[in-house]
Amino acid sequence: MSLCGKKAMRIYVSEITVIELRYGAENSDNPEKSHKAVDAFLAALTIIPIFGCIKCYAKKVRLRRMGRPINDEFDLLIGVTAIEHKLTLVTNDVKHFQELNDLIIENWFKRE
Repeated sequence: MSLCGKKAMRIYVSEITVIELRYGAENSDNPEKSHKAVDAFLAALTIIPIFGCIKCYAKKVRLRRMGRPINDEFDLLIGVTAIEHKLTLVTNDVKHFQELNDLIIENWFKRE
């Protein structure tokens, strides 16, 4: 499939991201409307389960031993999901993932 002569991009999202989106929707001023927006957003994406990433997650304990832990466990799970599936992680929070050496990161929101 192509758009304007370019190959269409497949976009994936971790189950952890879905959890974060649902939490935000439920915590909003209008949870029903927010959950519908999340549903619409997720409809075009492929959701990747984290189960296959558990070993990769466990191996990252070395970061804690080296004194460079990733304090947000959700971010660590999102990062190892991308690593395990050989995907590029698109984020504005690059610093949260910088300790994952084998992770490919792009910041589409970079402000100059």
